[in-house]
Amino acid sequence: MSSSRRVTPGLVPPATSRRTGAARRGAAALGLAVATTVTGVAVNTASAGAAVPAEPVFQNGMAQPVFSSNRNDWIREEVWVETPVDSDGDGRGDRVHAEVTRLRETETAGLKSPVVYEVSPYYAGGNPITNHDVDHELHEALRPGKGWQNRGGRLLDPAADERLAAAAAGDAGGADAAVADAQTGPQPAISTSHESNWLPRGFAVVHAESLGSGKSDGCPTTGGRNETIGARSVVDWLNGRAKAYDASGREVRATWTTGKVGMIGTSYNGTLPNAVASTGVEGLEAIVPISAISSWYDYYRANGAVVAPGGYQGEDTDVLAEYVYTRADKQVCRSVIEELAKAQDRVTGDYNAFWDERNYMNDVGNVHAAVLVAHGLNDWNVKTKHAAQWYEALRVRGVPHKIYLHQGGHGGSPSVDVLNRWFTRYLWGYENGVESDPRALVQREDRTLVQYAEWPDPGAADTELNLAPGAGGAAGALTLDRTRVGNPVTETIVDDATKRAQTLADAATSPSRLAYVSESLTASARLSGTPRVSLRMSFGQPAANVTALLVDYDQNGKAKIITRGWTDPQNRKSISRTEPVKPGTPYRLDFDLQPHDYVFTAGHRIGIVLLSSDYEYTIRPAPGARLHLDTTKSTVTLPIVGGAGALTPAS
Repeated sequence: MSSSRRVTPGLVPPATSRRTGAARRGAAALGLAVATTVTGVAVNTASAGAAVPAEPVFQNGMAQPVFSSNRNDWIREEVWVETPVDSDGDGRGDRVHAEVTRLRETETAGLKSPVVYEVSPYYAGGNPITNHDVDHELHEALRPGKGWQNRGGRLLDPAADERLAAAAAGDAGGADAAVADAQTGPQPAISTSHESNWLPRGFAVVHAESLGSGKSDGCPTTGGRNETIGARSVVDWLNGRAKAYDASGREVRATWTTGKVGMIGTSYNGTLPNAVASTGVEGLEAIVPISAISSWYDYYRANGAVVAPGGYQGEDTDVLAEYVYTRADKQVCRSVIEELAKAQDRVTGDYNAFWDERNYMNDVGNVHAAVLVAHGLNDWNVKTKHAAQWYEALRVRGVPHKIYLHQGGHGGSPSVDVLNRWFTRYLWGYENGVESDPRALVQREDRTLVQYAEWPDPGAADTELNLAPGAGGAAGALTLDRTRVGNPVTETIVDDATKRAQTLADAATSPSRLAYVSESLTASARLSGTPRVSLRMSFGQPAANVTALLVDYDQNGKAKIITRGWTDPQNRKSISRTEPVKPGTPYRLDFDLQPHDYVFTAGHRIGIVLLSSDYEYTIRPAPGARLHLDTTKSTVTLPIVGGAGALTPAS
């Protein structure tokens, strides 16, 4: 195992941090510390009545809240930024609606501020939508969806994000305080998020509405290139490379900024920073993508299978675009959204040019911004693969990087102190040594934070486990020992998409699942990275879902699903190419489960559960399809810290 160090803070969402930030402001007013300005000159923060400085103040490697926290002291500007795209086809370049909030000192004292920037398609709310029907046979043409559904859990505004993150941390009071704080004082047209954290520390804040939403024009395309360019154009404006205008048509220049920009956001709002960073735009110095997508294919598909984001069965790119299409003109983008529905291909699930345009991994080599990735280990909306593959690609390319993994689900920001050190280093350019810190900050199962040198843990080694069949439908064995070789030993799954994965994992016996369970662990074992399965399977029909679950069984046999993965056997050779399945012919299926970092405790057992359709995620065909597994030629590979030795039972 690599070296690690426990740190005392728990999961601290922005809501709680605002409250502690206010306490720090009060302490600073008592004047107990000496700090340095950006020019390196020592200043005394002791005098409560002293004039507000015209330069930022740094202490303990962080910008201090020495500027006014009174919203009435801040300057607000509303602008529309020109872009070089015309996604709505009206013959004019699309314009992005943005709002700037900056300190008065940028006008009166010559202060030049770096910018914390968030762009979102959600600020104007959303439309009623219809999700696609998922109760139909596999590889069947699309049918109209059933009923109207609401996306209320999609983190439509920062306050909702903070409430959810605080609830995950068990600090609802802190969230309530932050929401109340955000609702006081003059309100901008878009959002007040980030202002109370960053304005007092000398930063400016920019909020912008993604193309096709709110007061922006253009069309929403669910991760399409036009959305990336729209969001990037605000960075260009902040660096003098694009034009912007106020409501009267007067040009507005960003003369008050250093041009250094840090993007931050959660979910879609965190995905757009990944997208913009992948263009290599000059001036974008840091990003904090929280629960962010790195490839839209991996959001709506998995290894050739049509797979939903958790909680949104039947959603796809056209549905999401329809939801965020909140600009006033409700007709100009109709053909654009209709084209999304055609190009996304819910029939085969194949990767194609449509998805390739929305794959930011293609351009990760352009990223130079310092990236602080944040993700919930139990996020089944934007699954952990997005964070893992993005982070790994940045790591191997030597981009400044750090990862924060917590025990919550969708959302959950690092603490303001962690963010402050990041933005202080890369936006103010203050050398606080953050690049020498441990790269990984992981919240363990007991909610303590542990720092690791890197993630996945460098001490993790792929550990291959074999499958031995059970008797009478009971669970078989998951073992390091070689199981029987030679003639196939076949077990059968009878698909029943009406049964949920948790029910099947808990079942002592079921024809709709196969389970393989290890012996009780004599010591804890930590998984860090991406589990994989290699299955030898045949099918009684031309199409089937295949689902694998990694399960923790406690001393009472209760199952906890740790992670899962899916594949379409017709994409066994390539996610880009569907090849027919011949019933009765055995095929090799190699596929990944979602990455994770998890400690199996002593006395528990590790399990692999195989099923066909996954009620919450996959297309749900009629029950009855039969899948046959050859256990002698099937394996499971787990990245275990310490390797096989960590799983060897006591003699």
